[in-house]
Amino acid sequence: MIKIGLTGSIGMGKSTTSDMFKALGIPVISSDETVHQLYSGEAAPLIEAAFPGTAPEGVVNREALSQHLMAKPEDFKRLEAIIHPLVRAREQKFLDEAAARGEPMVLLDIPLLFETGATDRVDVIVVVSCAAEIQRQRVMARPGMTAEKFEAILSRQTPDAEKRKRADHVIDTGQGLEAARDQVAGIVAALSNTEARGE
Repeated sequence: MIKIGLTGSIGMGKSTTSDMFKALGIPVISSDETVHQLYSGEAAPLIEAAFPGTAPEGVVNREALSQHLMAKPEDFKRLEAIIHPLVRAREQKFLDEAAARGEPMVLLDIPLLFETGATDRVDVIVVVSCAAEIQRQRVMARPGMTAEKFEAILSRQTPDAEKRKRADHVIDTGQGLEAARDQVAGIVAALSNTEARGE
């Protein structure tokens, strides 16, 4: 089973690209969606204990947590120590179930693939990218986004140029949805051939 790792900096179109793989029948697990589920489930009491006031009613208040981390960036490590093992456990369950079904390939949508050292958990790295001005435009259009918050997020991410360099495939989302869809279909076709040949 080929494990595809999909990543890309904020605003590069990763979620949309992930959906394109899903539309071609590739099982997908998203780290962001998993975190979202954990924030309203088993992780909430652990986060409230570590950062009082951020999950007072059994659901993490993302805005309160974000404000705390903006003020104290050194606490990211503490948060990651809580969240990452829980995400990994869900990812492993997903992989075990996909392998049992005989899936030829799966996609792991991991925003911090390089930053968390997750590259050794995948066989193929696909990076979603676009021009910096398109990225900024997309991100600044998000509700509640500020230039300061955008810069803080970027500072924690591996630079786009570095990601592109380390990728097996780069999908340019700046050329529109159809072009991105064609690129995704090309990657899936190439990997299907590899799987068929047993490489």
